[in-house]
Amino acid sequence: MRNFKYSIIASIILSVALAACGGDSGTSPSDVIQDSVPGSPSSSSVKKSSSSSVIRSSSSVIQSGDSHEGSSNSKRSSSSSSKVSSSSAKATSSSSSAKIVSSSSKRSEGDPSSSSQKIVSSSSVAPASSSSKKVESSSSEYVPFDHSKTHAADWEIGENRYKTFVDPRNGRSYYYITIPGRVFKEMGANGKAIWTEDTVTVMAENLNIGKMVLGENDQNDDGEIERYCYNNDTTYCDEFGGLYQWAEMMQLPSRCNTESCAELIQENHRGICPEGWRLMTYDDYKIIENADGNEEHGIAGLRSGYRFSGYNTTGFSLVGAGKREKNGKFSRLEEVAYWFYPLEDDYDRSIYAHFAYIAMSGAYGVGADNGDEKTYGLSVRCVKLE
Repeated sequence: MRNFKYSIIASIILSVALAACGGDSGTSPSDVIQDSVPGSPSSSSVKKSSSSSVIRSSSSVIQSGDSHEGSSNSKRSSSSSSKVSSSSAKATSSSSSAKIVSSSSKRSEGDPSSSSQKIVSSSSVAPASSSSKKVESSSSEYVPFDHSKTHAADWEIGENRYKTFVDPRNGRSYYYITIPGRVFKEMGANGKAIWTEDTVTVMAENLNIGKMVLGENDQNDDGEIERYCYNNDTTYCDEFGGLYQWAEMMQLPSRCNTESCAELIQENHRGICPEGWRLMTYDDYKIIENADGNEEHGIAGLRSGYRFSGYNTTGFSLVGAGKREKNGKFSRLEEVAYWFYPLEDDYDRSIYAHFAYIAMSGAYGVGADNGDEKTYGLSVRCVKLE
């Protein structure tokens, strides 16, 4: 009886011990409530999986050069699965590069956690933006203007008509062209005009040399060459050439803009032109206007077809460089081409000089006695000495 009693007591103690250890089935009290209690092992495993995913995500972010943001994301994501989900939602709507997202997806391939991919795409926005700015900066560098764009086509004027030379004063290269034409000599006894055949070798672009001065100032430093650039922007000088007051063009003292310097004007006056070249005269212009093959187009045959509505059958390639006004403002860009001649105007030699202008839509030639004030800033074309 005592033994039986002891047996029953032992069985009860054993049952209590087994219950305390979870029994043979391996279940535990915590397993029973794992789906409803945040502190369950299952919830813990989710955290570990999320943390592992975020560590991989952080690693991929560090590779993209944004280690601080990646580190911050991994800390926030490891706090709870709900925060990872929230981070994922934000990352999904981000404007990150598709290429970077695709790359991060490949790095996370096999990982069922979506948070690692989306945190990567969210944090990769910054380096992508930084990279695009650098590309824009490098591609926005100014490219010098290609003056061959203003030229006539070879089929129009003949092959290899344009040549180049370098101005040794500043190393700038210029196109020039030899134009055969004719110039009026006199009226014959029969009432018909007598023309003289002639040629002129002239720059096929406007001169561009000198230190830029603001349009509000006169070009009055007689110790160096000065130029105006349209709207005070040197890129306009590169494309359209400089603009010069009459005395600057002539390389005479600046006082010659307000007083007569007729005694200083020379035949074949060089002025601002390179050595071996001289300023274009009215007679040079008439040869160009009456160039061989330009009988049909007249003035339009002098104008470039590039933004100046011309046929350019002469090859002169005139462009609408506009002018610097007396008040220092600029006007008529791509509308009118202006230039001075090396000659004062008899109307008032102290302040007027002969000049020419051709408008984009103009159909009439340049008069021999047109005059305007010397203080304007106009273009310059040079002719090669023969």
